[in-house]
Amino acid sequence: METPSRSRGAHQTRLPPLLGGDDLDRLQAGLQRLVHAHGRMRSLLDAVVAIGGTLELDVVLHTITESARRLIDARYAAIGVLGEDGRFSELITSGFGADQFREESGAELPHGTGLLAELVRDPKPLRIDDLSAHPRASGFPEGHPVMTSLLGAPISVRRTIYGNLYLADKHGGAFTDDDEEIVTALAGAAGVAIEHARLYERLRQATEEFQRRLLPDLPGLPGLELQARYQPSTQAPRIGGDWYDLIHLPDRVPCLMVGDVMGHGLEAATLMSQISNALRVIAYEEQEPPSRILHRLDEILHDLYGGPMATVLVARLEAPAADGSRPLRWASAGHLPPLLATAEHQALYLHTDSAGHPLGVDPGLKRPDHELTLPPGSTLLLHTDGLVEQRDHSLDVGMNQATHLAASYATRPLADLCDALLTQGGGTFPDDVALLAARLTH
Repeated sequence: METPSRSRGAHQTRLPPLLGGDDLDRLQAGLQRLVHAHGRMRSLLDAVVAIGGTLELDVVLHTITESARRLIDARYAAIGVLGEDGRFSELITSGFGADQFREESGAELPHGTGLLAELVRDPKPLRIDDLSAHPRASGFPEGHPVMTSLLGAPISVRRTIYGNLYLADKHGGAFTDDDEEIVTALAGAAGVAIEHARLYERLRQATEEFQRRLLPDLPGLPGLELQARYQPSTQAPRIGGDWYDLIHLPDRVPCLMVGDVMGHGLEAATLMSQISNALRVIAYEEQEPPSRILHRLDEILHDLYGGPMATVLVARLEAPAADGSRPLRWASAGHLPPLLATAEHQALYLHTDSAGHPLGVDPGLKRPDHELTLPPGSTLLLHTDGLVEQRDHSLDVGMNQATHLAASYATRPLADLCDALLTQGGGTFPDDVALLAARLTH
């Protein structure tokens, strides 16, 4: 039986012609270019995210330089930062030999006459395949790595030129149009990041200046060397509620005070000012004991402001004995204990059975007084918890570190001890720090 054949008018599906070897090569090359372009775009986005991940200007500049060099696969990269006078104020380098040259030779910054200044005179992308043949090339200083090619782009935001981004000697060949587009895009992101970093720095300086104006100047007192420090949080420009104070009471006894209002912002700073001012008046009137001063402060704050939460430590340094020792009397409202360092390089926190409850809990509760005689040459340190509080370790670890450091600096200048405490752990603090130091002298 014959198989029925399709009618001549029926539709027949036609297969596409088979691809030849040249067609497959072109298709594969196109796919590789697409994958490469996609990979570079991802790398560009990663670089932009990295640049925007910090507001510290120095970190931003180094991140931009390193990201650009890796993204373009260049041997060298640099950022020339422009000052207000339009001249180079800083040169950030990256790459083998470039940063070593800057660090070891102390080379001068570009003067504005060579190729690096070309972008200053004409702020648009610049690409040079052979530096030695360019009419503006002026050679390299002694010890500088020799470079053969250059790709640069201005860093600007809203017509303000912050500097220039330079790359030299791409691995594996000359700089391409794609490289120029990527560097131009990266320079645009860099301009925004630099502007934000500079705005952040101005805001932080203004915040710190405002906070410092709320704190008192220390008086000169016989038999005591005094130092104080205030360090705002390095995480963000925040107004805080940390403070220190020292007043000379009518009975000629110095009264040392340090405190920390819960929270941050303008409300915390306002409460800090109210509490510290009230504490000054109460301490002057009550004089002693320290627990009575805190009790009256708690009562008044409860009646006037509804009992704001805060920790405070009040200490009296009584009149010195003939041998130079001085009795210390103190009371705490939930605050960290005083840190004592002796002239024999011994240091410890003056822990007690009860640290007392913070202000704002219950004004009817009592707080104990504590007393200890300080030997001659001793150093007393009162501080807020920001000094010893870090996200990567416990409060006990931070207090142990401060104890060891205080012991090591016990006989060194008091200013050095305070500065060393503020630079431990890289000098970064998630919270504000108030520090008051007193050393017994003859």
